[in-house]
Amino acid sequence: MKLNIKNKFTTQLPADSNLENSRRQVAEACFSYVTPKSTSNPELLHVSPEMLSSIGLTKSDAESETFLKIMTGNEVLEHTNPYAMCYAGHQFGNWAGQLGDGRAINLFEVEHDQKSWVVQLKGAGETPYSRSADGLAVLRSSIREYLCSEAMHHLGVPTTRALSLALTGDQVLRDVLYNGNPDYEKGAIVSRVSPSFLRFGSYEIFAARQDHKNLKILVDFTINEHFSHLGKPSKETYLQFFAEVSRRTLQMIIHWQRIGFVHGVMNTDNMSILGLTIDYGPYGWLEGFDFGWTPNTTDNQHKRYRYGNQPNIGLWNLYQLANALYPLIEDAKAMETILETYATDFETESLKMMRSKLGLQSEVDSDTSLIQDLEDLLQLTETDMTIFFRDLGAFKKGHASEGLTLIKDAFYNPIEVTGSLNEKWNTWLMRYSERLEMETVSDVERKDQMNSVNPKYVLRNYMAQLAIDDADKGDYHLIDELFQLLKQPYDEQPEHEKWFAKRPEWARHKVGCSMLSCSS
Repeated sequence: MKLNIKNKFTTQLPADSNLENSRRQVAEACFSYVTPKSTSNPELLHVSPEMLSSIGLTKSDAESETFLKIMTGNEVLEHTNPYAMCYAGHQFGNWAGQLGDGRAINLFEVEHDQKSWVVQLKGAGETPYSRSADGLAVLRSSIREYLCSEAMHHLGVPTTRALSLALTGDQVLRDVLYNGNPDYEKGAIVSRVSPSFLRFGSYEIFAARQDHKNLKILVDFTINEHFSHLGKPSKETYLQFFAEVSRRTLQMIIHWQRIGFVHGVMNTDNMSILGLTIDYGPYGWLEGFDFGWTPNTTDNQHKRYRYGNQPNIGLWNLYQLANALYPLIEDAKAMETILETYATDFETESLKMMRSKLGLQSEVDSDTSLIQDLEDLLQLTETDMTIFFRDLGAFKKGHASEGLTLIKDAFYNPIEVTGSLNEKWNTWLMRYSERLEMETVSDVERKDQMNSVNPKYVLRNYMAQLAIDDADKGDYHLIDELFQLLKQPYDEQPEHEKWFAKRPEWARHKVGCSMLSCSS
């Protein structure tokens, strides 16, 4: 197994001088060296061929004993030094101090085809940042992360990736809903891949400790390695760097809103500096269209990270990053301008995104009210977001009377769409039809365009739960079926039509389908 190994992170950034794997506050360091925990009976369940190729490995490499051992923490590749990253963060709006990689261990950096990747194990044991936790992961959460990160990539959403999914052979004690009922589950490890796992919190920790020397070292490293097109580090470059992080964060969240994805835990330690979706925990896709929905039971009362609030939280998190970077930039006005630009750009980009979902290519002032009225309508009765927008693609100009028939499968209770609600839908569909008359593209062309941004298949929580339930019984076929399905989320795939369906009633209140915790 030959890899083009690079160790830029560990050779260019300050390391923790304490080599003991003991829980502690780690000062003046970006990372701590740590060795993954050996597992008793590792078994590889799935490998992403695409990511395997991306880091320069072949199928035969993945079938080797060496690959299995390295991706389950039982062997350290020569000339590499695994490490856990040190960072802080705001959790649910409150400063949490030092956090760090509590159950993630970065194995190595690899360069292939002029791209650089960090390969990381999630669930490979304790680190100095594990606090009171065991640093392990279970099959349930590992399947969710493995499937989702690859599904998001194929949906066109900026994301970290997944390379492999493996069982450890060990049992792990978990309290799924934090309600005092812990139980043993199958242990598992996901190998995650990203150009970088640096987060907003990586910079916050140095700023909070007023360690401006190491803050500058880390920011300079980040610019040189990941934003080199901005030029050599300087005050002006730092400002441009912050502006680009802001833009990337905005674009990522626009994509989330487009497909109805809810991250669930948008803490600053879960925000990638590269604008990638990172740390798949209690995420979910909107079933019924609802701006107030969150999949996270921990957030059930205040709903801070609800679907409709994700754009605002992105901005709030950028304010925290601005505070962290301020000692290097020292220009509050310029930074405030960037933050204000995020707010105004989000309105513009959001409108542009919704136009694309509706197949509107020209810009008309009345589009704002058309979209607002649609969003209000979608919330009057439980309406499946994915099915609604996908089915709307078949709408034909001048055939508004057929509109309700087209979208009826999106309603959870079609019998509710009567009386005044029926009239409201018909009124909106008539307005939509009139608006489409202003477009020059044909119905066929518009449908193709709409189908390219409105996915047919997303990883609904109940789908992941079915794969988890089968895997708990030792049957891993559904993991691969969903993995293959979600590689082409915009294609019709008639052989997989059963997955283009509303959430079944049994899943409405089932743990893992509607209720998820931070350990999910």
